[in-house]
Amino acid sequence: MGDILVLAEHRQGELREVSQEMLTKAAELAAELGGSTTAVLLGSGVDSFAETLAGYSDKVLYIDDPLFADYNSEKYQKVLVELINQYKPELLMIGHTTQGVDLAPALAVEMKMPFVADVFDVQVADGKLQPVRQYYQGKVNANFAFKGEAPYLITFREASLEAAEPSKEGQIEKIDSPLKEDIEYRRFVEYLEAEVGDVDITQSEILIAVGRGVKEDKNMAMIEELAEAINADLCGSRAATDAGWLPHDRQVGTSGKTVKPKLYIAIGISGAFQHIAGIKGSKTIVAINRDPDAPIFTVADFAIVDDLFKVVPKMAEKLKELRG
Repeated sequence: MGDILVLAEHRQGELREVSQEMLTKAAELAAELGGSTTAVLLGSGVDSFAETLAGYSDKVLYIDDPLFADYNSEKYQKVLVELINQYKPELLMIGHTTQGVDLAPALAVEMKMPFVADVFDVQVADGKLQPVRQYYQGKVNANFAFKGEAPYLITFREASLEAAEPSKEGQIEKIDSPLKEDIEYRRFVEYLEAEVGDVDITQSEILIAVGRGVKEDKNMAMIEELAEAINADLCGSRAATDAGWLPHDRQVGTSGKTVKPKLYIAIGISGAFQHIAGIKGSKTIVAINRDPDAPIFTVADFAIVDDLFKVVPKMAEKLKELRG
């Protein structure tokens, strides 16, 4: 008991960061429960991914088979059922991604596993796992107690924590696939990717984000002046992009993009949980809002409680002065 399986996720030749994030949390939990961590990797030509995951996990079980060249929830489910029955883990972690929300519910039903979705943290109390998720736009955190016996299943929200540096030398084991023929009734067709605009905010090191508090389009000039002063890229909440102040490819949050800049400055953003979910990987968060109870302040490293129309011009002026 206490062992944790983590389903690693990859797409189009890249290992998704949510894999390392989940393994970081899994290592913490396994240490408290007296168990170990095992990363599960399904794909074709994924040897290098297995080596990467070994730095985060005690063990890596991987299948390298052309049948798993592309994601297919039916194929993944068949493999995971076999592994769960064989290894009997305390917990299975799957990313709360488009793949995870497709796969996890059906797996939970087939295996009759207690299941909590969209978890951003997991705690251990009295030797029992307690998943934590949010309600009411991030204003309430709810701790869950699993009903019934292990194994348990969660989907873990992307960017809920920062992945640790690789420190393990996990054992890598290539295993045979229980799937011997292709599944015809459900098959991969193609990836349809949203077009990337002139700026890819997922790669930006400094971001200035605007929200409803900016009020109207004409006030964006003030924000742009601040962005120019520190070489920042602009992004925004859904309210900002829906209003047309920024293109939709600059939206941050669960219905937009997840960002991990070195500096994130949120201006006039209250901080709905959908937005906060998209910025938790930021190294430093500065929030400017006149509402002292705004949820954005719960994740901010620096909070400025004041009218943004007074703060932003002075900030831009001071930064220009400092830069000479």
